Amino acid sequence: MQKSIVFIISFFLFSFNTPLFAQFSAKWGDQGNGTFHNPVLPSDFSDLDAIRVGDDFYAISSTLQVSPGMAVLHSKDLVNWKVISHVVNDLTRINQELNWNKMNSYGKGVWAGSIRYYKGKYWVYFGTPEDGFFMSSAKNPAGPWEPLHQVWKVQGWDDCCSFLDDDGQLYFIATNFEEDKINHKKYNIHLFKMIPDGKSLIMESDKIIHQSQGSEANKLYKINGMYYHYFSEVNKEGRVIMMERAKSLSGPWQIKQLNHVNKKLDKEPNQGGLIQLKNGQWWFFTHHGTGDWEGRAASLLPITWIDGWPIMGKVGNDTIGTMLWSAPKPIIRKEHKLANQIHDSFSGTTLSPDWEWNYQPRASKWSLKERKGYLRLHAFQPINPKDTTDILMRAGNTITQRSLRTQKCEVVVKLDISQMKNGQQAGLTHFSTTSIANIGIKQLGDTRSLVFTYKNIETVGPKISHKVIWLKSTWNYEGINQYEYSLNGKDYISFGGQSQMTWGSYRGDRIGIYNYNLHQEEGYIDVDFMRYLFVR
Repeated sequence: MQKSIVFIISFFLFSFNTPLFAQFSAKWGDQGNGTFHNPVLPSDFSDLDAIRVGDDFYAISSTLQVSPGMAVLHSKDLVNWKVISHVVNDLTRINQELNWNKMNSYGKGVWAGSIRYYKGKYWVYFGTPEDGFFMSSAKNPAGPWEPLHQVWKVQGWDDCCSFLDDDGQLYFIATNFEEDKINHKKYNIHLFKMIPDGKSLIMESDKIIHQSQGSEANKLYKINGMYYHYFSEVNKEGRVIMMERAKSLSGPWQIKQLNHVNKKLDKEPNQGGLIQLKNGQWWFFTHHGTGDWEGRAASLLPITWIDGWPIMGKVGNDTIGTMLWSAPKPIIRKEHKLANQIHDSFSGTTLSPDWEWNYQPRASKWSLKERKGYLRLHAFQPINPKDTTDILMRAGNTITQRSLRTQKCEVVVKLDISQMKNGQQAGLTHFSTTSIANIGIKQLGDTRSLVFTYKNIETVGPKISHKVIWLKSTWNYEGINQYEYSLNGKDYISFGGQSQMTWGSYRGDRIGIYNYNLHQEEGYIDVDFMRYLFVR
């Protein structure tokens, strides 16, 4: 029995003389020769912020409706990142609509936020479009994180950041993207003072410090005595990075555009965090705001300071940056090995943080304890089970991971299906709100059959009498997926046609394991392992 998820990585090395690519390509991440290629994370790590604490780097990424929420990442070199925890264990503390029995908040949930380190703790603030702003803190970014606290219940706001000034005063900056009742404009950026514990705003301190088309993605910094307000806005190029600076938070503010964008070629890098290394170098860890089937990927750009402005990427003659695709790594770690990474084996007492459920899961319907070394998924009815259109969007306890965009990816799951019951369906899926493709087992009465479903069209395959089945998904750089199955774990047979992975509701494609029963709360499957292989 295989008890680990092993990521096998093949590297295609390039020299410093290789021309820079003009747009996204299949190359990504650490190249194993002291250089890296953007994106460094070719999957859905949206709405990034990042900081350095000592020799370690930490980042957060929005997660919308998946649970646990707000991913926390760790790196030692700014290129190789690993998810280490989540800030929000229970999405229902935000809104009950994010629970397994509602599942109607696609595109909502946990939006962008900020991570900061002060007062001996890590502080994360984030917003939701309908429920306002929330915060939590932790002494260790790997957790545990304190129970979620609502800072301000409000609608129509986003992209917040906390800031601790040298005098100990806490501040909070955020965008109101709805029309302001006084100036009758949208996308007003507000600055507030906070009380000392950081859990509420001093409302009478509110003031608007900026307004422009689409202005959001706020961060506040103080560098060499100067205040820097980072944000993005929309101009004729697309969504670009902006910065304003002042000697005082009350202004006056100088303003400058920091990058040029080409939406088709660079997908608009714009939301992220500025990071200073110990050696004084500065870098920018950012998502690409234009989503494709993989979601909003993450890149790393060098910063060049020109006349007191931090310019991202390759600096042009106009002192404005453009996307840079390759560069030497910021930090070379001789002891770092790239060959293999081991992920969740289902032999522990908790799930690996790489796993995220689609919505808050029904806790009583999954277990790592009932059968040691397996993930047990109990079946229950989806919401409105009589409507089978896009039913996976309403089927609770679908467990997922991000789909990587590489030259080739392969995922294999081994399922024990011996305890499936009438009306139950279980298997492997790729899904977004605009496209769903499944391969799995469907049981009617005592008969189990292989099924492939794509765009709500079901293809029924051979009857399956075996107790165990292996399901495989293989996809390429273009997001074209092909499913296969095996009854012995060695010989695989293609089943169903090809499917196209897609972007929807601000999310890229997710690969996951689903299990539900249209008729009753009966039956379960045991997941032995999931193996995820990819090529750079």
